This record gives sequence, structure tokens and C-alpha cells, in this order.
Amino acid sequence: MPEHAPSDFWWRTAAIYQLYMRSFADGDGDGTGDLAGARARLPYLTDLGVDAIWFNPWYASPMADAGYDIADYRAIEPVFGRLADADALISEAHGLGIKIIIDVVPNHGSDAHPWFAQALAEGPGSPVRERFWFRDGRGPDGGEPPNNWQSIFGGPAWTRVTEPDGTPGQWYLHLFAPEQPDFNWGNPAVRTEFEDVLRFWFDRGVDGIRIDSGALLTKDPALPDVSPDEPPGPAHPFTDRDDVHDIYRSWRAIADEKPGRVLIGEIWLPDAQRTAAYVRPGELHTVFNFPYLSCPWDATALRQVIEEALALNAPAGAPATWVLSNHDVDRPVSRYGRADTHFDLARRRYLHGFPVDLALGTRRARAAALLTLALPGSVYIYQGEELGLWEVQDIPDELRQDPIWRRTGGEDPGRDGCRVPLPWSGTEPPFGFSPPGSPGEPWLPQPKEWRDYTVAAQSASAGSMLALYREGLAMRRHEGALRAESGLDWLPARDGVIAFDRGDVRCVTNLSEQPAGLPPHAEVLLASDPLADGQLPPDTTAWLRA
Repeated sequence: MPEHAPSDFWWRTAAIYQLYMRSFADGDGDGTGDLAGARARLPYLTDLGVDAIWFNPWYASPMADAGYDIADYRAIEPVFGRLADADALISEAHGLGIKIIIDVVPNHGSDAHPWFAQALAEGPGSPVRERFWFRDGRGPDGGEPPNNWQSIFGGPAWTRVTEPDGTPGQWYLHLFAPEQPDFNWGNPAVRTEFEDVLRFWFDRGVDGIRIDSGALLTKDPALPDVSPDEPPGPAHPFTDRDDVHDIYRSWRAIADEKPGRVLIGEIWLPDAQRTAAYVRPGELHTVFNFPYLSCPWDATALRQVIEEALALNAPAGAPATWVLSNHDVDRPVSRYGRADTHFDLARRRYLHGFPVDLALGTRRARAAALLTLALPGSVYIYQGEELGLWEVQDIPDELRQDPIWRRTGGEDPGRDGCRVPLPWSGTEPPFGFSPPGSPGEPWLPQPKEWRDYTVAAQSASAGSMLALYREGLAMRRHEGALRAESGLDWLPARDGVIAFDRGDVRCVTNLSEQPAGLPPHAEVLLASDPLADGQLPPDTTAWLRA
């Protein structure tokens, strides 16, 4: 590792809070979360005990995909505030000892991006069109898409434009929504622009960059048809191609110009070895551990995922990351309360059909939280996870906003259910999300049952999910064994139980349906639920002094 001060490696063991701006806190009363609301709640995050905040995109955007369609990286979306507000938040967070991570979305931009508007206006042959993937269509009149690629959001990955003379013209590629045209990373202007964007935000004090859809950037210039069975990798025309690593090597050089800056990849790949390649020396610092997030509530499967994550990151000297949820996946309370407890993006519509046992899901989510906080490396907490919120599955159709819902004709419920605004206080919506007397309602409706899950209500309860997270994070910070970035020794355990030592702290999780005996210990440090007669109840985690 480079010879920097230990503080430069904060990201190796950090507890990082994912803040989804639209749904965190509304400061101006319009029903949408914003920078003012986030700044006002920084003391809450300090009390929670996190080391860093990851913000989903806050840039200027038409909001066709909740800000992941970016029109200008050097401006803040007016709904969220101004650039000066972002600067103030970064400064105030740093004053509280909290680092700031922001999203960059290099695969695509917005159809409102000045480049795309210029490309449309100038027509075929324009050099600006080469910054995207404009191609003539197939068929005698060019009326068929250039190839058979499908959008991740459903439907074809190509949209035909109307040329300046009013005639049907070329098609452009969008692996996501039509409002999100893909950039052509073979064009030098694209590379230069994103390198400048990284420097722009690093110079403003941002500590880290989370890279959205990080395996999708480069495409085969021939744009061949793809078989649905084609696995990601060098032979795939748009996923996990070897040339994407050239981009990240250049980004790492930029990050290394300022010690303490970090690059974090969102790399969804089925091949763990291919995923690990992104954290080779000179590339990304860490990548998200999606196998852990997707893993079912099963002791054998979880242990295997943990072992593989540690083994794959170790050769590169990278820390493992641990994450239970985010803005794209079902909340753990609901996922663990179903008969099928694993998560799979491709099967989301099927999994949503399962009934949810909220009491069971909550018990398992509490146990999963302590298990996760005990693992070596960095940990991510998606907002509301610390409150034990569940996936809101009964949002009225007319209020849903996720383009996945629209583009699949309602077959895929999309991601709105995990993005419902947080409850802060009170007994009626908006539960303190917006200032008292605000004219605007929250942009997605909150369940009335959340009155018992507000921050205020849980702060007054020693047994709440919030209290558990606060205690767990505090202990993780102050117990040297838990704060260490490495070191995990497995202990013998019966079927359905996971047990390991982190120095003199012993973590035991019972994922079975029967109580389990506790291993030898000097004292109980923390448990996700009360212990009984020296036994660990089902779906419970305990931290013990070894």
C-alpha cells in the first residue's frame, strides 16, 4: 500500500451510510428530500456512528430515472439545492468527522445533456454523435434496431430519432431508459470529460466516488447480436469487457493525486473471479459484495459467501465490503420474511409474490445486522435499514415512478418500494420528513404503520432496531478487534449456526429453527434479541467476549 497516513485508509474499515436524497429529509417543504434536509440531519448520522455518507446522484437531471440521467455534473439539481449547498454539506460533514462519497454514472448520460442535444441537432455524420452510439437501423428503410440488445429496464435497447429535416433517422443505444443514452468510451472526449469530473469533485473535498454500473462502459464496436445465454466477460459485447480496466487505471491515477480518495465499483457479475479483477493493484479500491446481499438466510450459503469474499479480495490487498440492501433491492425485513429469502434482480417480480412475515423478517434482519457489523472490512447501511423499515409493496399504480415499472407494463414492481421517504417523528404522514405545515406531500406515500418506526419513537426505546444499530456501530468503532480490517477465525458450530472470532470478540449467529448453545465466553457484549438460559434463540446473533 502507498505510504500515507493511516487516516488515508479510512475506507478500508468504514461504516458507510447510503443517503438517497429524495427520500432522506425534505428541508424546503416540497415533498422531496434535499441538501438542506440532509444538512439538518447530519447530527443524526453522527449519533448513529457512521464514518462516511454515500449520496446517490445530486446533479442537474430531468429525473427520468431518479437522477441517474445526468445532464450536468458540475451543477446541483435545483430540486436538491445549489452547488453552494453541496459545498456547505461537505464542509459541515468533515467538521463532524464524516467523509463524503458521491455517485458517478459513466455508462450513460441524459437525453438533456448538451452533447446529446447537439448530436441530435447536427444530424448524421456529426462528430458529437460519436460520443454516443448512433447507428443506422437494419432493414430496407432502416426501421429495425441495429441489433437485438435489450434494455436492462425492459424493451429494446435502441430508440430511433427524428432527424433535423423531420425524417426518421438513426438509432441510439441505451442499456437503461431511452432518456439515458450510452456514452461511447472509445471516444477520447468522453474519457477526458469524466476525468475532469473526477478532479472537479475531488478538488471540492469529496472523499470518494461510487461508480454506477461499472462493468458496462465499453462495447464491442461491431455491435454484434448477443445471445441471452452469453455470460459476461471478454466475449460479451457490452458487459465486463477487458478494455474497461484501462478506464479504471486512469481513474485510479487521478484518485491517487489526493491521498485518502477512494473509488468504489458497482460491479454486478456472476463470476467472483472476474469481479475481483476490478480491485487489482492500480484499479478500484473496493467493489460492492453483491453475493452477500443476495444470499439466502442459510448458514452454509452465508459462510461460503463470506469465505469467498475474503479469499478473493486478499490477493489484491483490498478489503471486503458487506452490504444488506440499497436503493435497487428489496429491504431486508421483507426479504428475510419471505419463504424464499435470497434476492435476484431478474426474479424480483416473482419474489414480490411471496407473503411477508414481518416479525420473522425483522428478527432475521436484526441478526443479519450484527453479523454484518462483525465482519472484517467496510460495511454499508442503506437509509431506513437502521429503522427496520420494510419494502412498501402496495404503492398505488398511479403513484409509482420507477421507469422499470412503466417499461415492463407493471410486470416488474421496480424499486419504489425501498425508496419511500423516511419517518422521523409524529404519528401521521409525512412523519417529520417535511417541515410542519408543508404544502407538498412526500413524493411517495408512507405507510401509516410507520408511526411506530420513526426515529423519535425508536430513540425512546432501548430494544428498537435503531438502538441496536447505534450500539453495534459504537462497539464496532471502539472494539479494536471489530475495527481491524482483517482477521477472522472460524469456530466449530452445529448445522445452522455460524460462529467466528475477531480477536477477543466472538460472533455467533443461529440461522436454524432451534435454540443453540453458546460457545465458551466471559460475557455477552451485545445480542440482536434477548438470550434465554444460556441459549441462542433462532434467528439471533450474539457478540461475546471470548
